[in-house]
Amino acid sequence: THGHAINWPIPQGNQATDLPTYPFQHQRYWINPTSNSRTNLSGAGLSATGHPLLSAAVELAGTDTHLFTGRLSLQSHPWLADHAVAGTVLLPGTGFLELALQAGHHVGCGTVEELTLEAPLILPERGGVDVQLNVGAPDDSGRRELNLHSRAQDADSDEPWTRHATGTLASAQQPLGPDAGLSAWPPAGAEPVEVEGYYDRLAEQGYGYGPAFHGLRAAWRRGDEVFAEVSLPEEESAAAADYGIHPALMDAALHALGLGVLPAAGEGRARLPFSWSGVTLHAAGAAALRVRVGPLGDAEDTVSITVADPAGAPVATAESLVVRAVVTAQLEAAGSCVHDSLFRVDWVTPPTGSSSVEARRWAVLGPDPLKVGQSLEETGATVFAADDLDSVAMLDTVPDVVVVPYAPQPAGADKLAARVHEVLYGVLELVRGWLADKRFADSRLVLLTRDAVVTSPED
Repeated sequence: THGHAINWPIPQGNQATDLPTYPFQHQRYWINPTSNSRTNLSGAGLSATGHPLLSAAVELAGTDTHLFTGRLSLQSHPWLADHAVAGTVLLPGTGFLELALQAGHHVGCGTVEELTLEAPLILPERGGVDVQLNVGAPDDSGRRELNLHSRAQDADSDEPWTRHATGTLASAQQPLGPDAGLSAWPPAGAEPVEVEGYYDRLAEQGYGYGPAFHGLRAAWRRGDEVFAEVSLPEEESAAAADYGIHPALMDAALHALGLGVLPAAGEGRARLPFSWSGVTLHAAGAAALRVRVGPLGDAEDTVSITVADPAGAPVATAESLVVRAVVTAQLEAAGSCVHDSLFRVDWVTPPTGSSSVEARRWAVLGPDPLKVGQSLEETGATVFAADDLDSVAMLDTVPDVVVVPYAPQPAGADKLAARVHEVLYGVLELVRGWLADKRFADSRLVLLTRDAVVTSPED
């Protein structure tokens, strides 16, 4: 069965033996799918999509709504392990686009009109992630809403799903523009760009691209535009025919953005796809591409993309792609196992109005912008002001309650994340010191704040 030559040495003195006159008797041990087999999607009332990332599809009766399901893991899709940012393996933004394109093809929508990525889909080292892609019924213009959720493969039934992307599918394809084809190659007036060592430079910026995503072969620049040749490695090129456009190939096309189209994200940040608009797939199964990317208007984070096959025939066009810089530390935290712990966040609103204070001895730690000490004294409580925990512990009698006020401080949008990290790390250090000091074993620590906005997972 594998084309090996067979060599059966025959010792001297042996003679040929006649074969039996009846057929060989044999018994099959293969598992044959049946209509009631659990391994057969049709037996479960589902349709097989034939796509590597989406396994099954079902139309919800009476609604013209379609549900697509799949399971992603590094074991079933090992090439995904080659896409990591800050050491965290993510489904590439082009993977979300491929899922949307395939869902649109299934329901007769040729264009992904809008696709906004809300949260990264992190792939665990072990186990898989279940994916559900819901496509709504068409409106009067033929548009369908799209929502993509995921949940850990082994999650309990009451575990919430995470929404990663929302968008709109359009029934009509976007018309090809005059420059949709890239037959003249390299384009006139374009100057070569050195790509040797490019992936080493990306690795220094936190992009952990493996061999499957090392697709950039050559590049040219003409003004603000960058042209590139990308292709899948030999190990992945055979699978390209199973995709509309292989996510690793399309992701390699986006690597041209770092060759002068967009400014660098800055230290501790990485640029990731955020929102696609007007994406149409004109030909499927490509293993190599010619690429054109260029800025769109005056926006420094928005580009248009055109990709063609090696002959210059159109493969896909994207009217616009918006990329956003993310803090890589947030990806590292999201990829840790902390989210699997038993801790949950709950926001409890205390009753309003004045009430008696049970504890007789109180301490207010640090600055008191919320005037906690004054409010407590008005109730008749004994209140001590202290600069740090050591000062509190040195009192003759350790207070029953130690209050640490945190008042919101104005911060611009660009500094808000840094301010949040600064405060939270300070709180973490404070709590660790409190728990490690036996002198506070009979006391209670209260962290007091106000005007905080807590959003639910649904928001």
